[in-house]
Amino acid sequence: MSFSTCAELSRCFAAASAKPNSGQSNGTSTTSLSFLTPIGRYGAVSSVSRSNKTNRIVAEATQGLTYRDAGVDIDAGSELVRRIAKMAPGIGGFGGLFPLGDSYLVAGTDGVGTKVMLAFETGIHDTIGIDLVAMSVNDIVTSGAKPLFFLDYFATGHLDVDVAEKVIKGIVDGCKQSDCVLLGGETAEMPGLYKEGEYDLSGCAVGVVKKDSVINGSNIVAGDVIIGLPSSGVHSNGFSLVRRVLAQSGLSLKDQLPGSDVTIAEALMAPTVIYVKQVLDLVSKGGVKGIAHITGGGFTDNIPRVFPEGLGAVIYDGSWEVPAVFKWLQEAGKIEDFEMRRTFNMGIGMILVVSPEAANRILENRGETEKFYRIGEIISGKGVTFS
Repeated sequence: MSFSTCAELSRCFAAASAKPNSGQSNGTSTTSLSFLTPIGRYGAVSSVSRSNKTNRIVAEATQGLTYRDAGVDIDAGSELVRRIAKMAPGIGGFGGLFPLGDSYLVAGTDGVGTKVMLAFETGIHDTIGIDLVAMSVNDIVTSGAKPLFFLDYFATGHLDVDVAEKVIKGIVDGCKQSDCVLLGGETAEMPGLYKEGEYDLSGCAVGVVKKDSVINGSNIVAGDVIIGLPSSGVHSNGFSLVRRVLAQSGLSLKDQLPGSDVTIAEALMAPTVIYVKQVLDLVSKGGVKGIAHITGGGFTDNIPRVFPEGLGAVIYDGSWEVPAVFKWLQEAGKIEDFEMRRTFNMGIGMILVVSPEAANRILENRGETEKFYRIGEIISGKGVTFS
């Protein structure tokens, strides 16, 4: 992941980064992959208090909200990346790669950010564990790695066994969806550190991929196609801004989501899609050159991480259906297009950069229930543009 709320204060240390080689190395390795300074890997831990903020929120309602307004400073996260890269060269990929024989172990760690605060408010605890697993396994599968096992950390001020059981059940469900093993974990009871009824989560996934099968984007060229896989909604990023919008909207979690037949709570708590089996199936058929998990940083920060310097991406506006929850967030928060695209997944949770031939095969052979979208292409240039 890159930046978002507290879920994204994570870092991947790698013996070798899978990011495309730009021609310069900033580290040493016994492998053939080059270290690169990351574009973005960390997020700020910040949230808005749920008390004594009403007047300020109402006063700011006339202006378009930003992630910084909600307490998360992406630019500060970028600065932290630069400083840590000086101490630990080679970090920055979606997952960290460690050479082991003819393979790489690929590891990723993450949390679910302030989405847990909505779990406290709604009482929905049985899916937040799926989110936890998803955020790590979706990261490591971008290298083509198959998840092997998962470890979790559950921290609370006072252990409510029934709530904890529901959370762990979600983690088990997420591991089943990922075809990996819940190998172990830690439960920490720390009185005074958390408010009554609150907890926090983090987890770590480890997978494996053959060295000659690593997907690192190095062979991406102009003309390659960007395929988008749909999300279930907000997933587990941007919830500091989501909560800020909800606070100023005048609606409650129990209200119906405008333009939808579900409540706001149901829409926001929809578990993150786990793309592991779907992505590995597509990878096995060939033609996949790069994969990006669209998390904190959205389209603008995540997509450029998978292709070499000198290339950019153009995303086709209207090439997929944007879920109602994003339309409501943008309208209720008066959020600019750029801010939406840099904060949220906008309905696309994972992208694959593939050859034109592979794109045609994927789109022609998709099943009736499978949704893949041709959402853009790789061009000569820099960054991400929309047309």
